[in-house]
This record gives sequence, C-alpha cells and structure tokens, in this order.
Amino acid sequence: MPALNFYRAEQHGDDFEAFGLWQAHQIEEAILREGPETIAAVFLEPVQNAGGCFAPPQSYWKEVREICTRYGVLLVSDEVICAFGRIGTWFGGQKYDYVPDIITCAKGITAGYAPLGAMIVSDRIAEPFMHDDVAFFHGFTWSGHPSSCAVALKALEILENEKVIENVRANQEYFHQSLAALKDIPIVGDVRGAGYFWGIELVKDQITKETWAGDDAERLLRGYVSPEMFRRGLICRSDDRGDPVVQLAPPLISTREDIDFMAGVLREVFTGASKLNI
Repeated sequence: MPALNFYRAEQHGDDFEAFGLWQAHQIEEAILREGPETIAAVFLEPVQNAGGCFAPPQSYWKEVREICTRYGVLLVSDEVICAFGRIGTWFGGQKYDYVPDIITCAKGITAGYAPLGAMIVSDRIAEPFMHDDVAFFHGFTWSGHPSSCAVALKALEILENEKVIENVRANQEYFHQSLAALKDIPIVGDVRGAGYFWGIELVKDQITKETWAGDDAERLLRGYVSPEMFRRGLICRSDDRGDPVVQLAPPLISTREDIDFMAGVLREVFTGASKLNI
C-alpha cells in the first residue's frame, strides 16, 4: 500500500481530493485481491505518523468508510497518537467526518503521565458480548490498573474543563503558517500535518524534491539538526526511516509565543543545515 504522501504523489499530484480517492481505492483493490472473506479489518491512523505526519484530504476517509462497509470489513481508527486533542479534536472521526468500528487509543488518554491504553468499540461490535455468559477474553495480568485509570479520568476532566483542545484549534492554523513560512529556506521541502502534529520534510533541492539518504541523512539529521535544536532548547523527532523529516508534537497547552519560539529555532537550525557540505 502506498503511503498517503501527496508531496511525492505519482498519481493525481495536482489534485489533493482526487489523490485521496485514488488512495482509498488502493485499499479496495487490496481487499479484492486478497478476498474480502479473508480480511477482518483495515487499520489506519487519522494522520499517518510513519513517514512524517501525512494528513488526508476530506475525500479519503469517507471513501474508506464506504469501502469497508461494502465488503464487510471492520474499520479500525488507530489513534494512539491522534486522539485526545493532538489533531484538534477528541478523535479523528470528528475532524475527517467518519465513524470507525473500533478506536484504539493510548498516551493522550492520561496526558502521558501514566501508561494506559483503551479500545473503544461500536454498539454493533459490542452487542454479541452483552448477552448471557459470552465473554471477550483479553488483557494481561497488569492491565486495568486503578492508578492509571484514575490518572486518565483526571486528565480527561482537565482537557475538557480547561478547554485544552480548544487551544489547539485556536492556534493550529497559526502553527501551520509559522512552519510554512520556513519554505524560504532552501532545504525545506514540505510542511504537512494537522492540529499540533506537524512534519517538515527536508530536501536537497526544492524544485526536484531530491532527498537525502543513508550516510548523508545521518549526517544531516543526527550529525547537525537534532543536536543543534537540542542545544537551543527544542526537542523534536528527526526521522529518516523514509525521507528525512523533523516532526513537532508540542504540549497541547502551547501558546503562540511557544510556536514563535519553535519556528525561530527551526529557522536558525535549517538555515545552518542548508550551508552544510552534504
């Protein structure tokens, strides 16, 4: 399956919505190729983390939902990263207008203060287990820890009462524009993401989109970009498992002043990196 990477799209590279439909149909083709009766579920992130914050067009999720329904395949929204405000909504379906059969989530459910994961299921999925002595056998000997559950309840209460997710929504476009302004630096290729979850792809050439790989990517990201950001007080994820990307996922309470700081550090570091002989 190709990644939801519009920046390097080989099909419909000039039309984001058409690209989304094409991507969704790749899932349909895979289902038909393998046989719908052999596929239990499709797992997708609202905004894809691997490769660096690939945000979908609105057309994508609606089409995927219809495809899964058509072939009797469950749609699982993997929201370990995206749920609880990271992309500006409680869950991805609220942002991209879809209803999954299952939501998997963790991390943000406790604001990161304690380890906890959860699976949220639709009434249709839960219904067979609501009768007689039918049970869903799952879990581990250390699961359901009351301390973690207490932390989650308090974290969710604070998210709601202190309007933390509203803060993300109020500042997400400012964050986007502050990062997009970095495109005047020669090595900044693409800026993509949603809410408080953004990726900046670095390139050798903005016109050709030529990338770094292997030792060159290692020298760029870990030899210069990561240590220089850290030295200036900014911790980001520098990832070269695909094309070189710097990812930002700041605390959901971050203000515009914090965003200005992040953008300022990135400008200094990327400008320095663009002068390296790599």
